[in-house]
Amino acid sequence: MLTLNLDEFMVELKEGSIKNVGPTNKSATVKLFEVEEAEARAFGDKRVKLVFEDADGNEVQVSLFPEDVRKIASDIDALEDDSPVFE
Repeated sequence: MLTLNLDEFMVELKEGSIKNVGPTNKSATVKLFEVEEAEARAFGDKRVKLVFEDADGNEVQVSLFPEDVRKIASDIDALEDDSPVFE
């Protein structure tokens, strides 16, 4: 299940084209639940791309620098030691 929350979002649709309307203060939050597939792969010369997909074909891709990937890996290791999730 994919949820998408767009704040301060307004666009103009005219003759098949989408155009921003209003100030450029828009933001978004995307959440993907019940992930069925996840993978990590190189992205360019300096980043790692994490790709997550659910059963409906919704996909989220995240590009991170290696130090951020290491931090996430460290967080997961800590969860394995301290959380009932990994029991």
